[in-house]
Amino acid sequence: MSHPDTAPSSSKPWLAAIASAIVPGVGQFVAGDSRRGRLLLLVDVAILVVVFLWFRDKTQFLIHWIKPTSLAIMMVANIVLLGYRLWAADDAYRIAKRRTGESGATPAGAMLVAGLGLGLLILLPHAWFGYIDMKQYDLLTSVFVASPTTTTTTVPNTPPPTDSTGSTVTSSTTSTTPAQSPWDGFERLNILLIGGDFGEGRTGIRTDTMITVSIDPATGESAMFSVPRNWTQSPLPDGMGIWDCNCYPELINELWVAGERWPDAFPGPGTPSENAVKGIISEFLGIPIHYYAMVNLDGFVDVIDALGGVEIYVPSQVIDEEYPSEDGKGTERIVIEPGLQKMDGHLALAYARTRHQDSDYFRMNRQRCVIEAVMQQADPASLLLNFGKFVDVIKRSMTTDIPLDTLPSLVELMPKVDLENVVSVRFIPPEYHLKFRDDGKAGRVPNIELVHEHVALVIADPERAVTELGLSQLDDVCGDPNA
Repeated sequence: MSHPDTAPSSSKPWLAAIASAIVPGVGQFVAGDSRRGRLLLLVDVAILVVVFLWFRDKTQFLIHWIKPTSLAIMMVANIVLLGYRLWAADDAYRIAKRRTGESGATPAGAMLVAGLGLGLLILLPHAWFGYIDMKQYDLLTSVFVASPTTTTTTVPNTPPPTDSTGSTVTSSTTSTTPAQSPWDGFERLNILLIGGDFGEGRTGIRTDTMITVSIDPATGESAMFSVPRNWTQSPLPDGMGIWDCNCYPELINELWVAGERWPDAFPGPGTPSENAVKGIISEFLGIPIHYYAMVNLDGFVDVIDALGGVEIYVPSQVIDEEYPSEDGKGTERIVIEPGLQKMDGHLALAYARTRHQDSDYFRMNRQRCVIEAVMQQADPASLLLNFGKFVDVIKRSMTTDIPLDTLPSLVELMPKVDLENVVSVRFIPPEYHLKFRDDGKAGRVPNIELVHEHVALVIADPERAVTELGLSQLDDVCGDPNA
C-alpha cells in the first residue's frame, strides 16, 4: 500500500509552479519552503502598495493612462513583473522537485503540455497589457500635439450683461485657479467640439456640429453653446478675411473648406482651417476658443458596433425617405420608431445625421443625445476587449490641437463638472435671427449682439440665465424614457 503523499508527488512541482505563477510565494508554501514563501508574499504586498499609491483613485488612474512617460514606466514595470513571476514559478518548481526527491525525468509529452500551459498562464496577461499600453501610447502621440502652443483666438470687447433696469450683472464666482495649473489666468476654459461630416462622396469637411464647452476652472461651472450650421455673414476677427463685408459670407459649416481654399484669409497659430473655425466661432460667441477637437461622425459606426450597439430614447418617430448612405453612393429609407431603441452603428449615425423630416435644429439635439448615450453606456469590458479597434477609429476620426502636456490637468478638472447641471444654449432662429441674406442666397444672418449678451449672462449668472432665457439642462434635451 502506497503512502498518501506518494501519489501526487510527481505533480507537486507543477502545482507549486502554477501557484507561484498566480501569486508568487504561494508555490513556495506548496513546495514546503515557508520561509521563502513568506519573503515573496512580502514582496507581493509591497508591489500592491506601490500599485495602490500609483492608481489610488479613478482620476489618478486616468492621469497616468494619458501620460506617455507613465505608459513607458508601466511597460517597464510590466516586463519586470513578468520576469518576477517567471522566476517565482521556476523557483517553486525546483524546490518542490528537490523536496519530493524526484530524480527521474518527466515524460516529454507531459513536460510539453505542462510547460505550455504554465507559459500561457504567465505570458498572456503581460502580452495583453503590453499591447494595450503600446496602442494607448500610439494614440496619444499620434492625435495630440506634442507641446503646448498659443492657440487662444482674439475676440472683441464684449459688454457685460445687464438686467431689465440697465444695471450691470456681476458674477458671484471666483476665477482663481490652483497654482502651476495650465488654466492660470483663464476665467473660462473654452473647448470647441466639432462633428465633421466628411464621408465618401463629399467634397471637403463640413463642420455640421459645433458645440463650445465653457468651464470655470475654479468651480467646474459649465455651459454648452451650440451654433447651427446654416448661419451666414458671421463676423471675422481682426486680421482675417478677404471679403468686403468684413465677414464670412457663406454657411458657417463650410469654414474648414474655406480655410483650405483661401489659406491667406485665415492667418494664425494653427492651420488655416483651424484658424477659420476657431476664430469665427470665437467671434460669433464673443469668447476666446482655446482648443478644438473634431470627430468624424462616421467614426461612430465602428465605435457603436464595437460596443454591441447603444440604447437611445426616441421622443417621436423619425422618417427619412432619402437618407444618404455612408459611402455616398446612394440613398435609403430610414424609419425609427418612438421609444427606447437599441441601435447599431449605422442606425445611430442615421438618427444623428438625418434632417429631412424636421430641421438642423432638431438634428443638433439628436447628435448630442447620441453622444451622451455612447458616453453613458460604454462598457469597460467592451472597451478593453476592443481597445485596438477603438484606437484605430479614434486615430482615423479625430483631429485636435489640445496639447498632450495639458491632458492630465484637463482630467483633474473633469470631476468638478456637474454634468446634470450643464446649461445648454442653442443659438437658433427665430430668437437669434436678425435678417435674411441681402443677395438672395440661402442662409440667415445672426443677431450677434444678442448672442454675445446671452453668452455673457450664462457665464456670469447661469441660474438667472436658465430662468430668464428659458434654457434647458443637458438632461432635458434627450427626453425621459420613463415618462
